[in-house]
Amino acid sequence: MSKLFEEPGPDDQDRTEHPRPLAVRMRPRTRDEFVGQEHFFAPGKLLWRMLEADRLMSVLFYGPPGTGKTTLARVIANHTEAAFHAMNAAACGVADVREAINRARDRRQMSDRRTVLFIDELHRFNRAQQDVLLPDVEEGTILMIGATTHNPFFTIVSPLVSRSQIFEFRPLTVDEIKTIVRRALADKERGLGSYRVDLPEPVLDFIAEVSDGDARRALSAVEVGVLTTGPDEAGVVRFSLEVAEDSIQKKAIVYDRDEDAHYDAASAFIKSMRGSDPDAALYWMARMLEAGEDPRFVARRMVICAAEDVGNAAPLALVLANAALQAAEFVGLPEAKIPLAQAVTYIACAPKSNAAYLGISRAEKDVQEGRTLQVPEHLRDAHYPGAERLGHGKGYKYAHEYEGHFVDQAYLPEDRRYYEPTEQGHEKAIKTRLDEWRRQRKKTRNSEPEPKQQDG
Repeated sequence: MSKLFEEPGPDDQDRTEHPRPLAVRMRPRTRDEFVGQEHFFAPGKLLWRMLEADRLMSVLFYGPPGTGKTTLARVIANHTEAAFHAMNAAACGVADVREAINRARDRRQMSDRRTVLFIDELHRFNRAQQDVLLPDVEEGTILMIGATTHNPFFTIVSPLVSRSQIFEFRPLTVDEIKTIVRRALADKERGLGSYRVDLPEPVLDFIAEVSDGDARRALSAVEVGVLTTGPDEAGVVRFSLEVAEDSIQKKAIVYDRDEDAHYDAASAFIKSMRGSDPDAALYWMARMLEAGEDPRFVARRMVICAAEDVGNAAPLALVLANAALQAAEFVGLPEAKIPLAQAVTYIACAPKSNAAYLGISRAEKDVQEGRTLQVPEHLRDAHYPGAERLGHGKGYKYAHEYEGHFVDQAYLPEDRRYYEPTEQGHEKAIKTRLDEWRRQRKKTRNSEPEPKQQDG
C-alpha cells in the first residue's frame, strides 16, 4: 500500500468520527491567517513576492518543530490552486516518490494543474532517494516543498539544494503563540469557541513561554487542559496555572548530536567561556546536558578551552577542567553536573591568554612550511657508546649548576620566537621572568666575539 496520500480539504477536517487534534484543525488556510516567519513571509518579503508573481520554485523549509513548515506548504498549495500531496520521508521509499511524480506528470498533461509535493523530514531520504527528485524538480513537473529540522547544507544533496530556495523558520515569538491560542479559543467552527474558557493573561504568558516557540505544543496543552477540566457551576472552564502546568509536557530540547544543533550549542558554550560570561556558559552547558549530551563531551570542551583560552594566565583552570572530566567519568549524572559547574565558572571567570595556543600554532607553521632545523650538537643524546666520538653532547651546560638555575646556550640553531606571554593573571609573572632571560641571552650573544674566518 502506498504511503502517498492526498490531503483532505479544510471542509473535510472534522467529518471523521474522532475529531483531529486542535493543532491540525486550526491550521491556517490562507496567507492572511498564517502567523509567524515574517522575515520571509509577509507583504514585500521574498516568499510573499514569489507567490504574488506566481514564480514559486521548489523550496526547502528548515527549522524547529511547530513553527509552521507543514502549514505554510498547505497555504501555498491553496493559494496556487495546486494539487497537494504529502509524504513523510521516514515512511516512504523510491517507489512512492516515483508514483507521486508520475501522478503529477499525468495531472499536468490532462488538466495543466500543478502539484505541490510536500516531503516532511526530507533529510531522512538517502542520496539515491533525493537524486530521484532532481529531474522533475529541474523541469518543474512538481513544485517540491521539502521540510527538515536539520540544516539542509549538511543533509540534503548539493544538486537539490542548488535547485531550491531555502527558507529558515524561526521559533515563534511569545506574542505569536498567544495570537494563535486566542484564535483557537475564539473559533467555534474549528477551535474551542464552543467552550466558555477563562484563561487569565498570566497563564497564557506561561503557556506561550514554556512552549518554546512551538505552536503545536501550545495548542495541544490548551486542548488537553480545556477537555480535561470540568466547568464550574456557571459553566466556565477555569484554566488555572496548575492546569497549564499539568497540561504542558516537559520541553523537548531541539538538539541532535549528529547535526548542527549539537555543534552550535557546543560552539556557544566554548565562546561563552572564552568571553568570560559564566551565566551564558552555565546555560549552554545545562541545555546540552538536559538534551542528553554525554557529560564527558562537555568536559572535554572545557579541557580544550582551559588550555587554549586561559592558558598560563590561570594554570589551575586546566587542572580543574581535567578533574571535572575525571569526575564526570567516575560519578556520572546527575551529580557530575556539580564539578562541571565548578570548573566552567572558574574557566569563564579566569584571566584569559591564548599565548600558548598561538605559540604552538606558530611553531607548527614553521615545521610545516620552513626548513627543517637540525638539533644542535651539544643538545644531542650522549648516552650511548660512540656518541662522544660524534661530538654529541659536547659543550652542553647543565642549567642547575648556574646561578638562578639559568644559563644561556643555543637551544635552536636559529633565533625563533613563538611564545609571547601576556600581562594577564599569572602569565604576567611568567612574562617578567622570560623577558629577563631573553635579555640575558641577547646580552651574552652580543658580547661574544665574532668567529674567526678560516683561511683557504
